[in-house]
Parts: sequence; structure tokens; C-alpha cells
Amino acid sequence: MRMIRKAALVAASMLIVVVFVSMNNEVSEFLASVKYGGTDREAVTALVSDTVKQDLLQTIKAEAEKRRVAPIDAKIDRVWKAIPGYNGIEVDIERTLEATLQAPADGAIHYVYKEIEPNITLDELGAYPIYRGNPSKKMISLMINVAWGNEYIEPILKTLKQEQVKATFFLDGSWLKKYPEVAKQIQQDGHEMSNHAYTHPDMRMLSRQDARLQISKTEELLRSTLNVNNKWFAPPSGSFNQATVQIAAEQGLKTVLWTIDTIDWQKPTPDTVLRRVTPKLSPGALILMHPTASTRDAIGGIIAAAKSKGYALGTVSETLSSARVPASVEGESGF
Repeated sequence: MRMIRKAALVAASMLIVVVFVSMNNEVSEFLASVKYGGTDREAVTALVSDTVKQDLLQTIKAEAEKRRVAPIDAKIDRVWKAIPGYNGIEVDIERTLEATLQAPADGAIHYVYKEIEPNITLDELGAYPIYRGNPSKKMISLMINVAWGNEYIEPILKTLKQEQVKATFFLDGSWLKKYPEVAKQIQQDGHEMSNHAYTHPDMRMLSRQDARLQISKTEELLRSTLNVNNKWFAPPSGSFNQATVQIAAEQGLKTVLWTIDTIDWQKPTPDTVLRRVTPKLSPGALILMHPTASTRDAIGGIIAAAKSKGYALGTVSETLSSARVPASVEGESGF
């Protein structure tokens, strides 16, 4: 009997609140006024009237219009060539309503978001080189091209692990064939493995047949040795022509270059590398480096500089995808 009276009291209180909400159009006051106490949450939720739900729903819909961020289409830029799109974001109205009704009453609407994909994606742009991610995406990537030398790979991996950063390693096929265990160690640390041709040739100087073979031989090794389903091709020394891009595309690969070059092969000091890279850090940047002593000593500083500017660090696939970075990286504008 006491439970029936208690439920009736709760129901009556809610009806009073409904009138108050209707007069003042302030759903938040309703949410703050409901006190669950010892009452079963499911029982309280069941007592919420359709009128209250509709008022809450209208409030959510009105706010959703303000919070929507439109997606950005992938495009061809005159300078940067193919630039990926970037997902928009909007309130998931139904899930927000459900989450708010089920949450403890704290006067707040518990917004749930969903991403909106662009109308034009990177795949729809055709065979163009890529030099950077979308400038609205606060993420950068470390591109590490490996064609010779192993002595600095382990300390570089150690720094990446300490900083909890995943990079993309573009492997020369002949190196991969010679050092499969080193490649597997890189892969086991969670890094992305991609294609850097087979013998580090000047791709512009090759016949179509030879260019195709340079890419396909390394692609086959990536599959057979590392079980990698690769998406990217980085031409050695950044030398390529449109035939290179087209041949890579025929094998399901997009041609990737860089936004910022460390020029670490010239053996600069770590400070020189940092001065070269830090001022150019920007959203979507791809940073080219190699397993050299310069990179071993500078990579920690590059990562620290990127983090201090508020950038997430991800693989090339993550940076060039249209997926949004976490809200903690985007800040208030990303909700």
C-alpha cells in the first residue's frame, strides 16, 4: 500500500511539473526537479508523460540545429592536390532523448552525437597524389621511410611506445625481404606498414612495366610476410609522375608524399630538425623522416611540439580518413 501511495505521489508531482514546464518552456527545470531517491528508475521513467517527452524532444531538436557541424567534401587543391574530406557531426536526437530520460536528473540534456560523411570522398577524386590531411582535422602523422640501416629503429620504436604514438612505416621491398623479423617487430608495436617500392628507384625514370613491378613486388611481400592489406604508396625520394600515380591506383594504392620534410638524411642536429619542423606543424600535416640518428634524437621533441599545439598523432590512414578526431582534441567547437 505504501508503495502505491509513493508511486501516486511521484506521478502527481510529475503532473505538476508538466504544467510548470508547459507554462515556462524550460525542460531543464523539469529534469532538475525529478528526484529518484529510493524509487526504481524504470518505474519513474515509465511515469514520464508523453507531454513531457515531447517538450524535451522539441528542446533537443532546437538545440541540435545549433550544434550541427556540416561535413567537408574531399577536393582537388591547386597546390596540395587531393585533400581528404572531414566528417561533420550532429546530435543523434533519438539516442539523446533516451540517454537523458535514463540518466539521473541533473538538469542537463545528455547529448549523443553521430558523424556525417562528406558527399565527396577521397576515393571519388581519382588518381591524384596526396600531400596532407584535411586542414580542419587536428591530427598529424609521422611517415618513416625505411630502405637501409636498422641501428636506429629500436630506439625510435622505444620513443614511439613511450609517447603512445603510432606511425606509418613505408618499407622498401628489398629491405623487407632481408629483414622480415625487424619489420614484424615494428608491426607488433602497432604501427602501420606500407609500400616504398622495391629497390628505391627514381619512379619517374621507369617504364610502366618496371614501375608496376616495383610496386607489386613490395605489395606481395607486405601480404606474404606481414599479412598487410595496404592502401598507400610513397615514391622513393618523392620522385614520381602521373603514370606512377595511375599505376599505383591500378593496384589499389594511393600515392602519398609529405607536408613537412625533416631532411634527416643530411645528418642535421636534433635542434635543427626541430627548428625545421615545429613552425610548420599544422592540422593534417604528414612529416617525412627516416631511421637516422637525427630522427632518433629529434622524434621525441617533434611529438612533444605536436602535442603542445593540441594535435593528435595518428597513422597515415587515420590522418587521411574523414573520421573526426576525439572531442578532447577538437575542443568546444567539436562538442
